[in-house]
Amino acid sequence: GLVMAYQFGTNWSRFSDFAGAVTGPLLTYEVLTAFFLEAGFLGVMLFGWNRVGRRLHFFSTVMVAIGTLISTFWILSSNSWMQTPQGFEIIDGRIIPTDWFAVVFNPSFPYRLTHMAIAAFVATAFFVGSSAAWHLLRGRDTPAVRKMLSMAMWMALLVAPVQAVVGDFHGLNTLKHQPAKIAAIEGHWENVGDEPTPLILFGIPDMKEERTKYAVEIPYLGSLILTHSLDKQVPALKEFKPEDRPNSTIVFWSFRVMVALGMLMIFTGLWSLWLRKRGTLYNSRPFLYLALWMGPSGLIAILAGWFTTEIGRQPWVVYGLMRTADAS
Repeated sequence: GLVMAYQFGTNWSRFSDFAGAVTGPLLTYEVLTAFFLEAGFLGVMLFGWNRVGRRLHFFSTVMVAIGTLISTFWILSSNSWMQTPQGFEIIDGRIIPTDWFAVVFNPSFPYRLTHMAIAAFVATAFFVGSSAAWHLLRGRDTPAVRKMLSMAMWMALLVAPVQAVVGDFHGLNTLKHQPAKIAAIEGHWENVGDEPTPLILFGIPDMKEERTKYAVEIPYLGSLILTHSLDKQVPALKEFKPEDRPNSTIVFWSFRVMVALGMLMIFTGLWSLWLRKRGTLYNSRPFLYLALWMGPSGLIAILAGWFTTEIGRQPWVVYGLMRTADAS
């Protein structure tokens, strides 16, 4: 965070001059409401073990978690405003806020906040589950290790499917406000007559040739997923000027990495439930190896999701208002 504060003024000085009246206060709110809370209790959480009572240590841990969520709120509000800006007017070449409620609760913010918060919980669960699996595979079968694996798999079972639903709503919101991003994610270049949009499972989007090579398509499924109908079409990349198109080659695959890992997380949760009912959750070696290797999956999925979000909004740093090339 400290490094970013300097980067706004050095690497992105024109952006700061243009939109600083919005992004500056939002990040200031993050410092005032979350940073000091996290920093203060983090020391107790990390170094207070066996130095303070259990209740105080637990309270400090909870405060760090709450502070992190508050920090997430303000940072994602700022990022989401850059994706779907509203509540402002431009005076003398600078953005001036006119409605702070509209700025903070911009159209994409509720979906991005929910999606990211759930992702953090799921990623943590799989790290914990991976650690427990590592111990169990080495014969360290203790009540504490069993509790680690059990809690992690309950989280995966209950929350990973919810994340898929939230992701669907987030996608619909993105289609409404950033259709070029969706077209790039889908590798969808042009609509054919009135035909519904297919879903391209795999392929290699080529930005120069303006087509997706070796595309493996499922008819109608693109329309069904993105519009919840079988007859509506999804905007295509050729409907946008070449200079306004995101790099489909990257976001096409980063999105699929995220989705594939999400599906694998759901599968892991369901498998854990089946093993739990059979009483073999803690000694099924194939499952434990899967849980072990799923450890970094949450972090990888988060990174893939952010690659999709940030590369997918290009060439804009403030969507529709300022290009990234003009921000430095």
